[in-house]
Amino acid sequence: MPLPVLGVFDSGLGGLSVLREIRRALPGVPLAYVADQAHVPYGARPLAEVRGFAEGITRYLQAQGAPVVVVACHTASAAALAALRQNPELAGLRVVGMEPAVKPAVEVTRTGVVGVLATPATFQGELYAAVVERFAQGVTVIQQVCPGLVQQIEAGRLDTPDTEAMLRGWVAPLLARGIDALVLGCTHYPFVIPLLQKICGLGVRVIDPAPAVARQAARMWAAVGADRPSAPAAALDYATSGDPTTFAAALPALGLPPGAVRSLRWQGGALIASTIEPPQS
Repeated sequence: MPLPVLGVFDSGLGGLSVLREIRRALPGVPLAYVADQAHVPYGARPLAEVRGFAEGITRYLQAQGAPVVVVACHTASAAALAALRQNPELAGLRVVGMEPAVKPAVEVTRTGVVGVLATPATFQGELYAAVVERFAQGVTVIQQVCPGLVQQIEAGRLDTPDTEAMLRGWVAPLLARGIDALVLGCTHYPFVIPLLQKICGLGVRVIDPAPAVARQAARMWAAVGADRPSAPAAALDYATSGDPTTFAAALPALGLPPGAVRSLRWQGGALIASTIEPPQS
């Protein structure tokens, strides 16, 4: 029986922004992270296809000993969160998802206008519509898709002139309409918060949902009663269905410690582990 780990997954590097917060909240808990870089980005894919990826990754993490799995991806949460929680094969598994942080944006806005940056699939999901309907009464919510931004971040282009130009093009119309809160509806986007703050200025609050998700993950971990290791900083197990060497090289720039990276491949809707790349020196 494998030791319990807390599982986290995303289509790529974006979920590391959530993993980083979970590690701060639960420094003694071993974490297993899966990046499905063979299929990144999820945002433009059909929701049914993303649901299949999410189910395969969740089964993999459960087999690794995860009693709690965090879907650190807004698109995958929109596509699969309900299905994962209702799947009888995953009975007993606690699943935490990403919810667009419209509620905290509504609570802090003074202009009554908030912006949301997200993928098309997130905006099409029932989860987003339900959150807006429940919490945004009397507030104008402006949606903005960011095509290509996930790819920029995956390529490590976090603070480059072309990334800044892309962001300015998307954010300028929102600023013109008077937003004073900007919701990040994709877990990749927190890695460009410095650029967004530069573009938006002090009058706009940029809202990252990752800390709230980390707190919920900590509550779920406590609820399942998993034993905590005594080490002050437990191991991180990284895995990707893409190139493990490229993944490992990206970790320092994203504020994550280096570590071995497991190589995964898809086979018949299931993830299969192959090799482990050593940490980058």
